[in-house]
Amino acid sequence: MHGSGFHYGRAGPYMVYFLLLNLSHHTANRQGNVMKLKLWAAALTATLAFAGAAQAQQFFRIGTGGTAGTYYPVGGMIANSVSQPGKLIATAQASNGSLANVTAVAGGSLEAGMSQSDVATWAYTGTGAFEGKPKITDLRMIANLYPESIHLVVKKGSGIRTVADLKGKRVALDEPGSGTLINARMVLAAYGVKETDIKPEYIKPNQAGDKLKDGALDAFFFVGGAPAGAIAELASGGTGIELVALTGPQADGLRMANPYFAVDNIAAGTYKDVPAVQTLAVGAQLVTSVKVDAETVYQVTKAMYSDATQKTLAAGHAKGKLITRQNAVQGVGIPYHPGAERFYKEAGLLK
Repeated sequence: MHGSGFHYGRAGPYMVYFLLLNLSHHTANRQGNVMKLKLWAAALTATLAFAGAAQAQQFFRIGTGGTAGTYYPVGGMIANSVSQPGKLIATAQASNGSLANVTAVAGGSLEAGMSQSDVATWAYTGTGAFEGKPKITDLRMIANLYPESIHLVVKKGSGIRTVADLKGKRVALDEPGSGTLINARMVLAAYGVKETDIKPEYIKPNQAGDKLKDGALDAFFFVGGAPAGAIAELASGGTGIELVALTGPQADGLRMANPYFAVDNIAAGTYKDVPAVQTLAVGAQLVTSVKVDAETVYQVTKAMYSDATQKTLAAGHAKGKLITRQNAVQGVGIPYHPGAERFYKEAGLLK
């Protein structure tokens, strides 16, 4: 595994090979003992076979998000489903979200990461949050997963009905490195609210939920698949919440200027006692680097869309039902990884 300082698959087998070869010659020359030579040969074969197996096993680290969001549980289900003992060990790692994942994938400290569609597109094209930074041209698509709804959460009875009502209020925008922070800033700007007009806090949604419950915060943004754990707990834990709608000419303008935004509806009852609300959404996507082995990405993609994995995902999370072959190729703004593309062509999803 990377970072362990121990790479069995590199020097290990060769060192063992020469050590055993020298010892076997030494034994044969000094004692003429054919039996010992055969034993050494058997030991050598077994050692090299073991080393080969160690070399063949691939590690596939997937960056997700905070433990209270949707990326973390969904990423964990994907990692468990695509792992193949002895061949591929996939692990889901908690992270700060989209920006952090895309940057880590580019740097090689993750093989894949979950990202909002807008962040992936910005990274590849050097626009938006990546304006003025080097383009991450090695970024590649594995799959589009499900829509991520923009949640603007307030306490029940707070009197906050629109984004404009946030002026002068204590509002959590999520941590630096998260896609939520960027989207929250875009939403505020679209409704004519400057960051200086509010009392901003840059904390994760679960911390924001605790502060809202304690009366130390008025509102928080979260971008993720509904239902999100932290918000569901808040809604059912006696605090009572409301979701502020993102509608009107401001939302339409945002959508027209940024085609990766889509109109989205969070159905009534998604969160306890919260009526249906219209908002905006971006796509959640699984991205990788062109440097990651094509066969590995092919096997990961194929395993994700196998019947067994599809059943696991559908049963494991509300958003898992939307991780389908058909949705995999929707809203893709960066090139496919050759391994993923091979699977989609075989499945008849791409020409």
